[in-house]
Amino acid sequence: MIALLITLLAPVAGALVLAVLRPLGPAGWLNVAVSTITFGAAAWLTWTVAASGEIAGYSFRVDDFNVYLVALTAFIGLTTSIFSRPYMRHVCDTVLTRKRGMRVYHSMYQAFMFTMLLALTTDNLGVLWVAVEGATLATVLLVSLYRTPEAVEAAWKYFILCGVGIALALFGTVLTYFAAQHVVSDPSAGLTWSTLYRHAGHLEPAVMRLAFVFLLVGYGTKVGLVPMHQWLPDAHSEGPTPMSAVLSGLLLNVALYAVVRLKMLVDGSLAASAAPHLAGYLLMGFGLLSFLVAGLFLHRQRDIKRMFSYSSIEHMGLMTFAFGLGGPLATFGALLHMLVHSLTKSAIFVTVGHAAHIAGTQSIERIRGLIRTQPAVGWSLLIAVSAIAGFPPFGVFTSEFLLLTATMQAQPWLTVALLSGLAIAFAGLFRHLHPMVYGAPPEGQKPVRANMLPVAIHLALVLWLGLAIPGFLAQWLDRATELITGSHLL
Repeated sequence: MIALLITLLAPVAGALVLAVLRPLGPAGWLNVAVSTITFGAAAWLTWTVAASGEIAGYSFRVDDFNVYLVALTAFIGLTTSIFSRPYMRHVCDTVLTRKRGMRVYHSMYQAFMFTMLLALTTDNLGVLWVAVEGATLATVLLVSLYRTPEAVEAAWKYFILCGVGIALALFGTVLTYFAAQHVVSDPSAGLTWSTLYRHAGHLEPAVMRLAFVFLLVGYGTKVGLVPMHQWLPDAHSEGPTPMSAVLSGLLLNVALYAVVRLKMLVDGSLAASAAPHLAGYLLMGFGLLSFLVAGLFLHRQRDIKRMFSYSSIEHMGLMTFAFGLGGPLATFGALLHMLVHSLTKSAIFVTVGHAAHIAGTQSIERIRGLIRTQPAVGWSLLIAVSAIAGFPPFGVFTSEFLLLTATMQAQPWLTVALLSGLAIAFAGLFRHLHPMVYGAPPEGQKPVRANMLPVAIHLALVLWLGLAIPGFLAQWLDRATELITGSHLL
């Protein structure tokens, strides 16, 4: 429990100190230091769970499913803080924000990390809802950091849409509590996930069906599922680039994690009903719709960060579809895809931030010839986009291959739709990528001081996972697969 306490309390303390720390230089380093402590504690927590099994108590629960997401969240939080220290100093120098805004940025960065880690480790569905709502409030302040009319509009859009979504999730949580009151003797345990999971077979199926619809729409808004996705492209395009990296790499994962946890309850309650696979079919429908629509929208983008935000929607749709499909192979592939997508997409946004500074704009038409202007940025963007598009031997190819194989086994008639969506997304990405990296650079485009260390680390990990999944990680994901589906893959 000590490792868990440090994991949660370090970002809280960091947020409080950074809210009042005025000097910009020490604040950037302190942000990195707090993220390092959080990652160290998360690694300790991961080791503890791997060695002795799940940790439970005091309304917290860390098991094989969420512990790897805790480690991933803390790791990306650390690498993004390393990138953001010089990047946000450059932003401050260009007068996009003032020093007061930088205090807001650093404080909300750590507050966001705390809410994500709390959402992952809590065993209480009510606390989960509060944590996801807290993440919304923290990221609203980050989206509006630059205080431009477009940023303020994007922040309000984000707040209203996600506020409505989280309100629907609250109603679904209340319905879940209502269903629990008939089977759980202790009213205070009516929102405890582990207790509900043990009694899932006795929960009223009609109430749980209705609850899951509200929960899916509510948390699905945070996932970015179509048609509740409209906030995500605006938030990405108007907020600071480090926020885009953690938003796309972490928040979407946490919201999907909440949906999967709740699906496990609903599957147990509907096992003996007339529609035992309702939750899975809903996830498959929303996931496939999001996957195909986002792939088509990739072709119409003019802002580089909006383009990659639609790529995030596409991949979250694919993961949602896989969890809905169910079975050990699809679930294992979805868990692996959560990992490699987060690593790759956060690396992409780091590279995009440097590319936008080189061109002086986020307009795709003005970002040209990056390999000539600054080879490190140009090659990083080319490799990262190749990875996210599913080129072998990167890890995204491995996870997508597993998902396609699972689809051919369980629902072969949907294989064509998945292959078509992958081809459409591939064409949309490389249609824009080619001139950005190989085109003639416009006059006035100058190199910037780029921090490519996080990109190199992330892409090296994604390449490693594509060439050979380490034995400890394979066993880890297999145990998580067993927890979700009840059966092993390996």
